[in-house]
Amino acid sequence: MTVQTDQDGLAALRGELVGYAYRMLGSPFEAEDAAQETLLRAWRHLGDYDPARGSLRTWVYRIATNVCLDMLRSAQRRARATDFASTAAPGGDLGPPLPETTWVLPILDRDLADPADVAERRETVRLAFVAALQHLPPKQRAVLILRDVLCWPAAEVATLLDTSVASVTSALQRARAALRAAGPGRPSPLSDPAKRSLVERYADAFQRHDVAALVALLHSDVVTSMPPFTWWLRGRDVVGAVMSASDACLDDRLTLTAANGSFALRQERPAGPGGALEPFALLVFEFGDELITEVTTFLGFRADRAPRG
Repeated sequence: MTVQTDQDGLAALRGELVGYAYRMLGSPFEAEDAAQETLLRAWRHLGDYDPARGSLRTWVYRIATNVCLDMLRSAQRRARATDFASTAAPGGDLGPPLPETTWVLPILDRDLADPADVAERRETVRLAFVAALQHLPPKQRAVLILRDVLCWPAAEVATLLDTSVASVTSALQRARAALRAAGPGRPSPLSDPAKRSLVERYADAFQRHDVAALVALLHSDVVTSMPPFTWWLRGRDVVGAVMSASDACLDDRLTLTAANGSFALRQERPAGPGGALEPFALLVFEFGDELITEVTTFLGFRADRAPRG
């Protein structure tokens, strides 16, 4: 291949590198940084690439994996609100917000330009799945993503990680066991139209402050949370009681969007009485057999800014 062909090939990999790094790191901001750093290193060292030793994609993913492992070396495991003990109660204090680096964060589908349009791949960017991945040691995480998500052959993963096929197979078995223990839950059998209908009906009930209609869309054991606070609730009746007691969102507007491979809502709030609407939160959903099983409201989340904390 010519140098120009190689450069074009690098540019074409950017979107899928973001998806890979997001699963590794649990943050869209860090994923963007990792993808950018990967491509910078690849462009600088393009002359070192030897086609006889493997494909350009394998070579670039080796760089991406090393970038992610470096970023994870001194980082704490990103968490979800349910990883913390809940002291939540209707009318209770939210407590202090924790730094953004504490949390597994959502990613908008527009930024996830990898093969996530395939149904089984979409399930691997579910918030619960990405959170479960964070429980795995970083190298096991890389092996599981490469083998079970991206469907790379064991021999190619062994080449990427400079190890043996037997070592990759062993690491994959341990990673699968650890992932099951982390409990990401099974994918919902609901179709995309059914999920969209639930989310649109949720938005309509929310904006009309029709608590009864909203609660009817929730599973009896639903979990709701609001990062960056550790405050979270479990149970449809509890959620209904909290929403009935608050009028803080009466003027808010919810707009359908897509995040983590499924339908989500962008929440906007007026900037003072009569003010223009401003971004306030992103609502990400998990679904069961028929109803919504989880609502995570990421307060202050904006995809067009750098992370804080």
